[in-house]
Amino acid sequence: MLTTYEECIKACQECLIDCKNCLIQMAGKESMNDCPTCCILCMETCNACISHLLANSPFTKEYCQLCSEICEWCAEQCGQHPHEHCAKCAESCTICAEACRKMAKN
Repeated sequence: MLTTYEECIKACQECLIDCKNCLIQMAGKESMNDCPTCCILCMETCNACISHLLANSPFTKEYCQLCSEICEWCAEQCGQHPHEHCAKCAESCTICAEACRKMAKN
């Protein structure tokens, strides 16, 4: 069984991958909201969160809290689109938000 720490890193990695895929798939397509901008910001935040987790940074909880908020926003934005890649991105963002929220509370 994964620890909260390991779960958070894994969720951030998967979210980063699914946001990248969503961003690529949305290239050149019209968007009615902040997708794919949210994917860019989510990827950057997940990457920063992973870096702080791995470094055992004194700011890990703050980064995890911020990451959870940005992932929730991205899930909301991508979840409004009918595309399969957006649905997958929204799902990964939701899982990541939950894992990061747990880590922020530890």
